[in-house]
Amino acid sequence: MTDRPSPVLPDYGGACLSTLVPALFAAQAGTAPSWLPAPLHGARQIVLLVLDGLGWHQLHHRPSVAPTLTAATGADQPITSVVPSTTACALTSITTGRPPSDHGLVGYRLAVESEAGDEVGHEILNTLRWTVGTGRVRDARRTVPAATFQPYPVFPGSASTVPVVSRSEFGGTGFTAAHLGDSPLTGFRVASTLVVGLRSLLAEGAPFIYAYYDGIDKVAHEHGLGEQYEAELGHVDRMVGDIAGLLPPGAVLAVTADHGQIEVGKATQLVGSDLMPVVEFLSGEGRFRWLHARPGAADALREAAGAVHGDSSWVLSREQMVDEGWFGGNLRQGVASRLGDVALVPHAPIAFLDPADTGESRLVGRHGSLTPDEMHVPLLALTRDGNI
Repeated sequence: MTDRPSPVLPDYGGACLSTLVPALFAAQAGTAPSWLPAPLHGARQIVLLVLDGLGWHQLHHRPSVAPTLTAATGADQPITSVVPSTTACALTSITTGRPPSDHGLVGYRLAVESEAGDEVGHEILNTLRWTVGTGRVRDARRTVPAATFQPYPVFPGSASTVPVVSRSEFGGTGFTAAHLGDSPLTGFRVASTLVVGLRSLLAEGAPFIYAYYDGIDKVAHEHGLGEQYEAELGHVDRMVGDIAGLLPPGAVLAVTADHGQIEVGKATQLVGSDLMPVVEFLSGEGRFRWLHARPGAADALREAAGAVHGDSSWVLSREQMVDEGWFGGNLRQGVASRLGDVALVPHAPIAFLDPADTGESRLVGRHGSLTPDEMHVPLLALTRDGNI
């Protein structure tokens, strides 16, 4: 048996997605932390562009595919994502400036209480779609209000309302309400109009603009990290160059990502069958799979899961993860019940399937775990006339 690698834990007190927006506001006020790329210090206008799924390692190994991004200030050093390294959790950490332990959007599929007659049970909330149920999927915007599920304000510390440029179809969704609040949305349907939306907001003098593009993540999920991925990365690199060309004097484009990727393909497996008698249900996702123990069986489940899956995965109880700082501190009241009792977090290039989540079985590229490829993300700075 080979030595088990150590997980990449988030640098919650330093160069991390959960501290990025407060650091950018501080930079505009003249008190930027040292890890922020130099062009951002004292910037009059900042565009923060989040490229979903662009890990630092994937970018670092493709300089010929993405010459603009790899030449940007900051390209030589990553920052860390959050735990789990997945979109719902990471984007909410970016926009709230808080770790997952606070904002509570701690993953892709989370347990929420449900009532059936006099019985109180659990359903699974898909946080990106904001739906519950597996057979008959239902809109959860009324039963799981975003403002109570994630109660913290977005873009805290901003002197003015922060405009958002994102896909038009995301407007009005539960997840948008949870991680972007009432921020005004300039919608786009194709990448060219993302650039046009940013040009308009920059011309209006918006001091801070948040933009989000999901193409890299979509391609990686469907095709992995091969030629299709590189074609999309090249397209994004050109788009970033176009955005940088729009920047007026004193404006800086900051580019980051929510997580990286690892190619899993068909290397999927079910949770060990000898564990299932003490498992009530599953949640999470393939590379951060939560096991919810039957009453009184949590300790036994942790021991058995470690024996079965310990060679390929970090196997920890929820309490162990909190104690080791995986989520950024003690869980806010009510957040613990959203998580399972034991997590299977692969360090090998595998994913654990949940039969109740059939769509996930088709993914080629994945994320969620604490490997360097998933946890390290870029933080880049570009100006119109080159980097300072």
